[in-house]
This record gives sequence, C-alpha cells and structure tokens, in this order.
Amino acid sequence: MMGRDWRGPPMPNQFPLRVAVLGGVAVVAFAVIFLRLWYLEVLSGDEYLAQAQNNQVREFTVQAPRGKVVDRHGEVLVDNRTALELQVKETDLPRSRERRAQLFERLGEVAGLRPDQIRNKIRLEAKECAACPATLRRDVAYDTVYFLRENQARFPGVSVERVYVRRYPQGSLAAHLLGYAGEVDSTQLSDPRYEALEPGDQVGKEGVEYAYDSLLRGTNGESRVQVDAAGQPTGGQLSAREPTTGNDLVLTIDDAVQRAGEEAISSIGLPGGFVAMNINDGQLYGLGSSPGYDPSIFAKPRVPPAVYKQLTDEDLGAPLFDRATNGFYPAGSTFKPITALAALDSGEIDLNEIINDTGDFALGDGQVLHNAGDAVHGAIDLRQALKVSSDVFFYTLGARTNDPKSDDGGPIQEWARALGLGEPTGLDVGGEGAGRVPTPEQRNDAYAENTAPDSPCGKEICLDKGEVTDREWSLGDNVNLAIGQGDVQVDPLQMAVAYAALANGGDIVRPHVGLRVDDPQGRAIQEIDPAVRDHIEIDPAAQRTIMDGLHGAAMEPEGTSYPVFGGYPVDIAGKTGTAETAQGDQSWYIAVAPYDDPRYVVAVTIERGGFGADTAAPAAQRILDELLNVDQASIEQVDAGSAAVE
Repeated sequence: MMGRDWRGPPMPNQFPLRVAVLGGVAVVAFAVIFLRLWYLEVLSGDEYLAQAQNNQVREFTVQAPRGKVVDRHGEVLVDNRTALELQVKETDLPRSRERRAQLFERLGEVAGLRPDQIRNKIRLEAKECAACPATLRRDVAYDTVYFLRENQARFPGVSVERVYVRRYPQGSLAAHLLGYAGEVDSTQLSDPRYEALEPGDQVGKEGVEYAYDSLLRGTNGESRVQVDAAGQPTGGQLSAREPTTGNDLVLTIDDAVQRAGEEAISSIGLPGGFVAMNINDGQLYGLGSSPGYDPSIFAKPRVPPAVYKQLTDEDLGAPLFDRATNGFYPAGSTFKPITALAALDSGEIDLNEIINDTGDFALGDGQVLHNAGDAVHGAIDLRQALKVSSDVFFYTLGARTNDPKSDDGGPIQEWARALGLGEPTGLDVGGEGAGRVPTPEQRNDAYAENTAPDSPCGKEICLDKGEVTDREWSLGDNVNLAIGQGDVQVDPLQMAVAYAALANGGDIVRPHVGLRVDDPQGRAIQEIDPAVRDHIEIDPAAQRTIMDGLHGAAMEPEGTSYPVFGGYPVDIAGKTGTAETAQGDQSWYIAVAPYDDPRYVVAVTIERGGFGADTAAPAAQRILDELLNVDQASIEQVDAGSAAVE
C-alpha cells in the first residue's frame, strides 16, 4: 500500500499549458477592461461629462424677421406678422408604425385633419426639404397650443412654433415685382449662398425678395434651455442670443404711380403690362402686369396644386406671368423711331427728304402694302411721317436698309440691338427674357431646319410652333420690321429703355427698383445707383427731328394720339402702335414727358387691345397724370367751360 502513489494517476503534460493560456487571456481581458475604464474615466471624462450635461440642454432657433420693403415715400409694401404654426418633425416621430398611426389619430383630432392628410403633408414637404419640419396648420388657436403643451408626452415630434410670415398691406399691388419668400429647400441649402441657413429658414424665391435676399434676411437667434429626461423644457433658460432683424429695402417705386398703372390696365379687362421709368438713371416708378394675383398666397406653408394651376392657366390670363418683363410682342409703329435712326445714320434718307405717300407700297411679285385705314398722306418728310404714322414712308425705309447678304441684318437690326432690344435689360430683380430682333441668319437657318430630310417635325407643326419657317429671308421681312411687324419680339421694359436712350441722348440705362438699403434703425447703409449699360452716339439733329415728330403725334391735330393728349396741360412726345398678331391687334403706347425737359418714359401694351390710341394711350395718360401731378378733374372743368362758351 505504501509503495503506491496515493495521489492518483500523473497529470497530463498539457494541463499546465492550458492553465497558463487561460490565465494569460484573463490577464489580457482584465487589462483591456482596465485600460478602457481608465480611458473613459480619466482621459475622456471631461468630454463625456460635457455630453451628459448637453443631454440636459436643448438649443432652440429663434427665427429672425425679414426686413421691410417700402416705396420711395416710405409706404410699406411688404412687412411681417407673427403666426403660430403646428409643426411635425419626422425624425422625432415614433419608429413603430402602430405607435405612429396612433399619434396621427390623436393629432388629427387636434388639428382637424385626417391621418392620411397628415401623412401626405409630411411626405410632400419632405420632397422639398427632408430635414425641414412639416407644417400642418398656420395661425392655430391658443387653446390648441395650451392643450399640446399640457400633453406633450402624448405628441412626440409635434410642436407649435412662432414664425414670421410676410404681410402685404397693399394687397396685390406690385405682386410680380415684389415676388415672395418661402422656406429654404434642399437645393438651396446646398448652395454656398445659403450655407449658414438651417431647414425652416425663410429665403426669397422670386422678384425683389430673391434679388435682395441677403440684405432682407436677418440673423437667427438662439435659446438654450434645460430639459428633462424626456427632452421637455423644465423652464430654466441657460442662455439666449437675440435674433437680428434684416435690413429694410427702399424701392424706387411710387405706390401711387404703380396703382394708377395697374388700375388703368385692369379696367380694360385685357392682359397687358406697363413701365414708368426715369430716362436718365433707370429708376422705375412703376412696373406691372395684368392680371395680377394676391402674393399672400405664397406666404402659406404650401401652395395647393389647384391654386398654382389657376395662376398659370392661360385661359384665365396666366396671372403669374409678368408681361412687363417677359411679354414679347411685335412693337407695331412704336418701332418707327428706331427705323428712323437707322435710316438717317446709314444715309438712306436725310432730314429734309420728301417721300410721296400714295397710300400704297409695291413690295414686288404683285404684293401691295397699304397704310392703316387705307390713309393717303401725300408728300411728307420724316417729322410728318412720325406724326401721322405713315406706314408707306417707313416701308420705303425698310426696303432701302435691307441687307440680305449680312447674317446679322442691316442698319435697322444694328440700331435695335444697340438700343437694347432682343436681350435682357439688366433689371436688378432679374427674371427677364430676351425677345428677338429678327435677322436673315435666324430665318435662313430655321428654313434649312424645316426643309431638311430628317426634320424632327412636319411643316405644319413647326410653323405652329413659330420656331421655323417655310421660306428664307426676303425684302418683305425687312419692310415689315421697319414698322415693328413680322418676327420682332420685344417687351415694354425693353421699349422703355430704347425710348429713354432716344430722349436722353444715347445712354442705355440699367432699369432698377432698388433705391436704398436701411438698417433696422432706419439709417441708410447702401445707395443703389447702377451705372448706365452703354452709350451710343445719336446725331443731335436726328434726335430733335424724331422727338419733334413724336411731339406732333401727341399734341397736334392729325397726330395719332391727339384725341387723347390734345390739350393736355403738359407737352409730351408719344407714339401709338398697333401690331397684328394671331390673337388680335396688340395695342401699344410709349410717351416721353415733359417734352421740353424729358424726365419720364411710360410704355404700355395691351393684348388684343386694338388701336394704340384706343386702349394703350388712355392707360398711359392715367400713369402720366400721377407722374406729372395732373389733375384730370380740373382739365375736365376747363374743357366743359370752353364747350359752354362755344
């Protein structure tokens, strides 16, 4: 018994190794845990302490109000009002589909919306800006605010925020010009100009609001408050930074002139546009289009598709379309002073040349063109031709200046482009189209495209689109251009700039509506006075003759607008225009006043308005009354007294 090993069989050789390995693993694991704890507690303790403290603090953005927009006399055109918005932040909503459905049921009872309406609003606004809160209601009642605050735990992700909303105290006045503001969208947030903004901030979208956004936009404030474990404020405000109101923008617009222009056109009941501008510096006293619209539509969180469709419906006059800066039409006889300048400068006529207006102009190939109303004016010079608006006289000039070998056209095209036609004027609020000064190259290229074997569209379809033609440039195109017909396309603002250059001696002004920027305390911080775009040389004798002819057209018997301006207390120079279009005659009138010391140009056009003297000229007169402080009541009394004496 004593000879045997009482301790049992000998231990395997691997056992000590296993014990050593397990012990090593335990030591390593302990070391890792120890080092991690040491890192968290010692090295990163301050960082995690700060994060823990931050979990007790929530930062709220305090929206800054945008600056006001006022007219040149200080009349407020746009300012702000406060509103309470019921908002939903999708990132804070319950993840569970069931809990989210229950929330929408509860929220629907509070907001007066069906759950599917709430889902649609969130989805639609997420398309514009995924990070932006969705607005369910604006101008919610205080009872709703109190209820939600008392039951916030039952409405996660739902809040009522106080926001600033644009207000338009003058109603629809200057709507196209002023534009509108709205929440910044995803595309804008990626733009460097908006890099400092956050979802939900307001930015300019169109017009003045867009062009001067950086000046009108304020700087948001911030409030840091203590919150509980559920993230709800406990009432303790830790710090606050007050928002900074945006600067105010003073416009060159005169609200009385603007209103006179809009009322004059809207009273006719046809679409149209108007411009009232200083001929020397491009300040715009009025710039408008009819029909107009209520800009407060765009102050809502979202414009319903049906409403937007009405604003763009051509059968309703497309109220959103700005005819003053994008309404391109043939200019009719208002183009004739440009033809006169071109013919004089090129030597195709001199100031004293007499042309016999027989009422007919033989174009060739058996085509004969006539004066409007088949009038016959006899032997006339340039001044008389402008006074009575002789088509035959200017047909003759169009034939003399035709240059089919030049791709860019002849002297008429050259002068039209020099005066700013066929391109944007540089209006400070932008949004302009270009129009067209027709050239042989354009028509010939269009003809080649239309007749090519692989033409993408049939002849009739292409003609309907107006983009191509069934013939090359001909003498008739230049003859038509000479009286503002054919393929020429201009808008009222371009024509106003051209007439301003004629009246001021050759300066191509840059039209603008911005006059001055004031800080919130009313101190001027920036004057807006853009330099002229260009200067062209106009022969003084040619200028005097043309202006004299336009003066006779307005103020002398037999003048085309004498029935409207004969006896007007302020001498003016003015030109009627009646342009043929597929929709009907386009009515035009352009006036420069006062004649002896020109300061203003007024341009008016009316779609389907007929003769310029019948519709556009009376509308222009109402605008001139405001610009020149003419009392029509006094004029009527004088006229009545004269009639009684007779």
